[in-house]
Amino acid sequence: MGLLARVRKEWFIIGIVAAIVSAKLQPAVGLKGGPLRPEFTITYVAVSAIFFNSGLSLKTEELTSALLHVKLHLFVQSFTLVFFPVAMWLCIKLLALTSINTWLLRGLQTVGCMPPPVSSAVILTKAVGGNEAAAIFNSAFGSFLVRLNCVSLPLPWSIVKGILVTPLLLLLFLGSSSSVPFSSIFSQLFMTVVVPLILGQVSRRFLRDWLERRKPPFGVISSLVLLMIIYTTFCETFSNPDIELDHLSLLLITFIIFCIQLSFMLLTFVFSTQKQSGFTPADTVAIMFCATHKSLTLGIPMLKIVFEGYEHLSLISVPLLIYHPAQILLGSILVPTIKSWMNSRQKPSILLH
Repeated sequence: MGLLARVRKEWFIIGIVAAIVSAKLQPAVGLKGGPLRPEFTITYVAVSAIFFNSGLSLKTEELTSALLHVKLHLFVQSFTLVFFPVAMWLCIKLLALTSINTWLLRGLQTVGCMPPPVSSAVILTKAVGGNEAAAIFNSAFGSFLVRLNCVSLPLPWSIVKGILVTPLLLLLFLGSSSSVPFSSIFSQLFMTVVVPLILGQVSRRFLRDWLERRKPPFGVISSLVLLMIIYTTFCETFSNPDIELDHLSLLLITFIIFCIQLSFMLLTFVFSTQKQSGFTPADTVAIMFCATHKSLTLGIPMLKIVFEGYEHLSLISVPLLIYHPAQILLGSILVPTIKSWMNSRQKPSILLH
């Protein structure tokens, strides 16, 4: 692969580095009251744009085929919402005995509280040849919507998870570190997360045919807005001389993140391949990626709202910024190995039929 092709493929990772470097060179641009006016453009416009874009791009019609695989969905969501944050909490208790930066450790906890991403888990599951429908459903279910039969209304799942579960997990494990009142956090989450998602889904009903024909670059749009959020977040950090980040802590956190991902993927593999689990090899592939991946696109805006005005916000965000490329890199490396395993497991069943 040529250099230009590599840059095009990894443009978002390069963009994150460029955003952080730019914030270091010109922090005044992204500060409150500065030219970008982040207190309005980021807090309201950018965050709302990401979730409207997510609601507009989510193909809810694709989820029905995977709806009945309840056991798989319960496994993935329980692992993501219960086991992951609790395991991270226990891990951080041990790591607190080391010299690793306290705020980076708190950032590790935020990683555990995040919902799964919509894109990377599905892309990697498809690359291996796993249960793509289940991956789509769990990624969408974990991040966006669920049809609540009790009221017979299609409502975004983030009404439950986006403004309740993820913020509550953050506040439970990290404490109320925000300078914003608790009630204001949820009202802002509702206005900048739930309302745009609903508007996006409603708009999709009327624009579905046009969207299918034109195929707008939803992922690119969200990524560009996200880079703007990352830039302003680090502008606040570099403008504060009291905040320092030692390189050893950063290196250790990166190593720990890779270890956590690999360990959790192995753990989900062991559990889902047990005979009594009832999962197929294709199901195992979807579980491994959906249960261990975390959303940067939803996570950074969520942290921006919950910890608005907090001087260590950027340090808390660092582990999530590392986790995102790490999960894609590790997943991509493991694709050939997982694919070979799945094919070897499926051949005996084909011969039996």
